[in-house]
Amino acid sequence: MLNNGVTMPTVGFGTYQVPPERAAELVGLALEAGYRHVDTAALYRNEAGVGAAVREAAAEAGDLRLRREDVFVTTKLWNDRHDDARAAFARSRETLGLTTVDQYLIHWPVPSADRYVHAWRQLEALYHEGAVRSIGVSNFTVGQLERLLAETDVIPAVNQVELHPYLQQDDLLAFHAAHGIVTVAWSPLGRGACLHDAELASIAGPLGVSIAQLILRWHLQRGTVVIPKASSAERIAQNVDLFSFRLDDETMARIAALDRGDRGGPDPEQM
Repeated sequence: MLNNGVTMPTVGFGTYQVPPERAAELVGLALEAGYRHVDTAALYRNEAGVGAAVREAAAEAGDLRLRREDVFVTTKLWNDRHDDARAAFARSRETLGLTTVDQYLIHWPVPSADRYVHAWRQLEALYHEGAVRSIGVSNFTVGQLERLLAETDVIPAVNQVELHPYLQQDDLLAFHAAHGIVTVAWSPLGRGACLHDAELASIAGPLGVSIAQLILRWHLQRGTVVIPKASSAERIAQNVDLFSFRLDDETMARIAALDRGDRGGPDPEQM
């Protein structure tokens, strides 16, 4: 549940680096596997395919026969559009082909340009007008969030950040919890690096789950929303099968011990 009362599923299908020509196919597979949350962005250039898959699933003739409101769709404002976020949002909504967008995020704060507060005020206007059901940010630090809270009116519903066993960001998560901001983990598997970790393999084996399932379950038990990407039907289905097991306190502590502050993506202060 987001801080404005909107419900967002805790497991989403991420589409970063999903080729535009495969987006509809892979999102369709994800919806068939049970995902009800899809994450895209203007940067990814696959919004059209994402929207097509959601519309097909909601079509009367579709096998799934989902209602549009059954699928939570997130997209994002790119860095060069902070001055005209409203127009950028309109373009994304048109490309998606959806009347309703469930969530719109500022993709990166770009502190060197110092326009993220200006962009946020435009997102606030879109939210108050009912053009989008929730608004949030991505890759924001505690300091940048504190500035938004001090200078604007709407508390971000989410902050989507790089988060995985090698980069656990405890201080940021504590700030989110104190202010009712949901943490969404992009790169929840550490861009695949964590899948080769011997300690994680030794934990996953006795549980009868994959390393990916282990990591994603760890995220969920920390209260984090996850948006893993996969490119095969088997992996797509596996990554959403996270609710038949639970990690005990000892296992959670073993995974916590793997934190080493390793960032695989850009530093938000430099991007």
